[in-house]
Amino acid sequence: MKISTKGRYGVAAMYDLAMHYGEGPISLKSIAQRQKISENYLEQLMSTLRNAGYVKSIRGAQGGYSLSKEPEKISVGDIIRTMEGPIVLVDCLLTDAEDNDYCERAEICVTRGVWAKVCDSISSVLDSISLADLCQEEQLQGDVCDNGKNLF
Repeated sequence: MKISTKGRYGVAAMYDLAMHYGEGPISLKSIAQRQKISENYLEQLMSTLRNAGYVKSIRGAQGGYSLSKEPEKISVGDIIRTMEGPIVLVDCLLTDAEDNDYCERAEICVTRGVWAKVCDSISSVLDSISLADLCQEEQLQGDVCDNGKNLF
């Protein structure tokens, strides 16, 4: 599984909104500049995230985007699935083993269970990290001494 720019930039944009959560709408231009993402591409990503219910948009001179939920309630897994689709390594996991359109051996395949466990592990990790966790990590990384060592 390889996460595309849609997934990576979607997480970056949502992280940016989480860092500014509670400050009102954030302009697309400012997110694009901070995250070094094309404004046009970011607009497409935000449309997908808005349709999924993770961001809301406000029109007008003081408009922009904001999270529609608290950062604690949005996981990296939520964003990746919204931007990329299901988290699977092999197509045969997209449907049940019986009546599988991708592989006629899915019901008897020994390795299918391995791929399912790997996907479950990836999903578990991505679902365990919220936008709030990313913001906290940023704050911890910002607490660095002049010599480059973490204060903790």
